[in-house]
Amino acid sequence: MGVGGCLALPWRCLVVLCLRLLFLVPAGVPVRSGDATFPKAMDNVTVRQGESATLRCSVDNRVTRVAWLNRSSILYAGNDKWCLDPRVVLLANTKTQYSIQIQDVDVYDEGPYTCSVQTDNHPKTSRVHLIVQVSPKITEISSDISINEGGNVSLTCIATGRPDPTITWRHISPKAVGFISEDEYLEITGITREQSGEYECSASNDVSAPVVQRVKVTVNYPPYISDAKSTGVPVGQKGILLCEASAVPSADFQWYKDDKRLAEGQKGLKVENKPFFSRLTFFNVSEQDYGNYTCVASNQLGNTNASMILYGE
Repeated sequence: MGVGGCLALPWRCLVVLCLRLLFLVPAGVPVRSGDATFPKAMDNVTVRQGESATLRCSVDNRVTRVAWLNRSSILYAGNDKWCLDPRVVLLANTKTQYSIQIQDVDVYDEGPYTCSVQTDNHPKTSRVHLIVQVSPKITEISSDISINEGGNVSLTCIATGRPDPTITWRHISPKAVGFISEDEYLEITGITREQSGEYECSASNDVSAPVVQRVKVTVNYPPYISDAKSTGVPVGQKGILLCEASAVPSADFQWYKDDKRLAEGQKGLKVENKPFFSRLTFFNVSEQDYGNYTCVASNQLGNTNASMILYGE
C-alpha cells in the first residue's frame, strides 16, 4: 500500500467519484485523460529508499482546481491535504506548477501518481510513475567451512535490492584471481589445498557501493615434507637437522635415530616443534651422534616421513 488513505473502493471507480465530488462534474460528463500537453506531469521519478521524491505537474491559468492522487487515494486537493501520511507535503500551488513531495520514500510508495486538473468543466489527468531503488543487502551467506581435500563445497550468497543485485564470487586469498562465479551459488568439486582461503561475495546493483561479505574455506590435507636435508658437522660443534612439513591441521613431529625414538630433553639434544617445522639440535656433536635420522610428520589425515644423515666433516 502506498501513501494516502481513502475509501476501500476499486481505485478507478473511486477516482472518478472523488473527482466528480471535488470538481462538481455532472454525472453524465466522463472523467478523461487530457491531451498530450496539458496537464503535463514530469517523467517517471526514480529515487533511492530514504530519499525525498518530488512530483511536479505543470499547469496554466485555465486551471481552476487541482489534485494529486496515488492509486485510489487523494493526497492533496488544492491546498487541502486529504491523506494522513505526514511524509507527504505540498511544495507549490501556483499558476504554473502544482507539486508535492514524499519524504523518506520506501518501497511501498512505488507506483502511479496522478495529477488531475479542472479546466473548461472537464477534469483532465496526467500520470507519473514513482520508482524506488534500494541498495543491495546480503541477507544470507554460508558460514565458514572446513573440509578434507577432494571433497565438494557449495557456498550460498543471497541478496536483496531494487533492482535485483548482481551476485559475484571471488577467491581473494592467498591472492585474488578474479571472479570465479557470477551466481548466488558457488560449487567447487574435488577441492584442492590451493583453493583454500577466503571467498568474497559481492552484491551490486549500481544504487550504491557494492556490499561484500567473506567466507573462509579451510581445506584439510595430510602432511607433506618439503625440506629434509642431511648435514655435515665436525665433532665438538653444534649441529642442526631441520624437517619442514605443510599440513592442515598442523603436523605433529617425531624424531627417530634408526628405530629408536628421541625424547625431548634427552642429554645433549633439543627438539623444537613448530606448526610447520621441527628442529633437532645437537649442542656438542660426538661420534655416537653420527648416523641416520628419520622425521615423522602426522595429523589425523595421515603421516609421512623423511630420512636424513648427520655426518662428520
